[in-house]
Amino acid sequence: MQAENAKNATTGANVILKLLPLSLVVFIGFLTMGMQLPVLPLYLHDNLGMSTLVIGTVIGAQFVVALLSRAWAGNFADSRGAKRAVVIGLVIIASSGLAYIASLPFVSVPVTSVWILLSGRVLLAIGESLVVTGALGWGIGLVGPQNAGKVMVWVGIALYGAMALGAPAGVALNAHWGFAGIAVSTICIPFLALLIALTITAIPPMGSSRMPFYKVLGMVVIPGMGLALASIGFGVITAFVALLFAARGWGNSSMAFTSFGLAFIAARIFFGHLPDKLGGARVALVSVIIEAAGLLLIWWADTATMTYLGIACTGFGYSLAFPGFGVEATRRAPPQSRSVAMGAYVAFLDISLGIASPLAGVIAGRWGVNMVFLAGGVAVGLSMLVAMRLLGKTSGTA
Repeated sequence: MQAENAKNATTGANVILKLLPLSLVVFIGFLTMGMQLPVLPLYLHDNLGMSTLVIGTVIGAQFVVALLSRAWAGNFADSRGAKRAVVIGLVIIASSGLAYIASLPFVSVPVTSVWILLSGRVLLAIGESLVVTGALGWGIGLVGPQNAGKVMVWVGIALYGAMALGAPAGVALNAHWGFAGIAVSTICIPFLALLIALTITAIPPMGSSRMPFYKVLGMVVIPGMGLALASIGFGVITAFVALLFAARGWGNSSMAFTSFGLAFIAARIFFGHLPDKLGGARVALVSVIIEAAGLLLIWWADTATMTYLGIACTGFGYSLAFPGFGVEATRRAPPQSRSVAMGAYVAFLDISLGIASPLAGVIAGRWGVNMVFLAGGVAVGLSMLVAMRLLGKTSGTA
């Protein structure tokens, strides 16, 4: 028994060592997104005079475009190689910074500036789609489908770690150099990730015998719906926490994003093994309960401290909801369509954020920013029903 435990520990350590360089690539590549989170909504509102509906639409547009590109990104990664998908995605993310720079001369013509910014968000979405879909397929190819939950855990740590550290960095850059500093960083930073990506062992493409995207989408639709509902909490925080802090006079919101990211990372470091060990549905159910409670606390809180606590609970819960539902999705897809399956699963995140952000903008404009978090808590609560259905199917199969 001791020998078997030692073997499992070694295997686990080897899995982490294989995933660390890839996670670093994702982390550096997504620092640019983290930098934009606390800055872009306020830039649109204060500098360009846009309404909450327009802000929600601009933020949400990234997720709509990412959704539309998931099938192509997944097929590209499966047929041309996951490494190539990640490399090209990083270059496209960098190019989005050029669009941000191009928007700056048109600040005096806000509508034109917003349209140019929107084109940058489109490029960012395409690059993000390639990087995330490629990284998930690449990671599963490196460590095997039996470790799919760990792949999602470590890629997620990198992604949300970038958000946690990128947010205060973005506020600092904006304070010294304005939105131009964000734009230049968006151009330069992805190339650091590119240098690391080029050193990681590629996995061979899975060949041409793959299922159509719509069939894979049908296989993962139930766990995908769980992800979609759970992701609304993440969506309302990314789009409206900065406005909430500004409305209540609590200063900049960079620490709010940091608290979300740190709680997210802590959950994955200490409990990231649970979806593979206990089953995705069981972990997802507990996770979304915690996430919904966090959102309701943000809505109810009247101090910055209580709001930070609610944001941390939301991040902690959402952290394991993603791999929890994701393990259930992975079990339903064939190995030759690995990247497509991951793209199909993450597409539900895009659907959620693409729809929820504009709707949340309407709610904020009519009833106040804090009501967005009440609506988010209710939506996340509905994902409990999905987790319970998956848990029932798992128990029935057993």
